[in-house]
Amino acid sequence: MFDTIKKLLGFGPSVNYADLIKEGAVIVDVRSKGEYSSGHINGSINIPVDTLSSNLGKLKDKNKTIITCCASGMRSASAKSMLKSNGYTSVYNGGGWSSLKSKIQQ
Repeated sequence: MFDTIKKLLGFGPSVNYADLIKEGAVIVDVRSKGEYSSGHINGSINIPVDTLSSNLGKLKDKNKTIITCCASGMRSASAKSMLKSNGYTSVYNGGGWSSLKSKIQQ
């Protein structure tokens, strides 16, 4: 039961995002276009969360690892759930983009 609660709150095993990137993961930044243009992770794809469901075609390979990010982690959590419910198999919530950026540039 505690494992389920920890998983719901995001307290699972730690993820090495740098390794996921090295292995070919794609970063999907789900902030608005304006937010994205003010700063983002190089190589990331901007698909605002409110348009994600109509832009799933941009993420053709449902088995490719995807890391979602936004400003704080809330929208990226929604995006992760949306992707998982649409059959994407390997999706991680990277949280806030600036925090994720520091995690992958070690």
